[in-house]
Amino acid sequence: MHGPAMSGWLLMALCAVTGGYCLLRSSGETGEGRRTARAEALMGFGMAAMAVPAAVMTPPAWGWAVYAGLFGVASLRALWSLRRSGHHLHHLVGSSAMVYMALTMAPGVGAAHGGHAGHGVAVAGGVPLLTGLLLAYYAVYVLWSGSRLIPVAATATAGGGGPAGGGWSTRPELALACRLTMGLAMFAMLLTL
Repeated sequence: MHGPAMSGWLLMALCAVTGGYCLLRSSGETGEGRRTARAEALMGFGMAAMAVPAAVMTPPAWGWAVYAGLFGVASLRALWSLRRSGHHLHHLVGSSAMVYMALTMAPGVGAAHGGHAGHGVAVAGGVPLLTGLLLAYYAVYVLWSGSRLIPVAATATAGGGGPAGGGWSTRPELALACRLTMGLAMFAMLLTL
């Protein structure tokens, strides 16, 4: 990810912690909830890996192809799962955005076709219209997630601290907070394109 090293490290840590929580959450879920938590963990860890400051560690040229392939498969899985749940539409957008960022951040993208930038699939810095649409999507998603978080947190504290019989890994407001965090992180990563 391009940008100052300190913000890259903070973003990386935030995404890694979020991915770790989603992975823990998957052990307490079953069925669709487990698949959703695992998809969110993959997104969190993938975003953490992409957020490592380029000044500290530059991934090999083939690393971006691995990111694009991994999240391309995740996009196909989200597309397939879309028939069961509408929440997978968000996973499809997120995975596709990760593919887009991996292709955009790959070294030599702007130098494709003998130096004629703009003739390849992606151009250095991304396609402004697509980047703008993704930024708008994540801005709306963050606002929507934040608005859903407030009533859940107020209900949980008023009702005695959460769902009966559930531990901290199954609290719905923590899952919403993770989604909000990853939405903010994705927005920040898209701003750096």
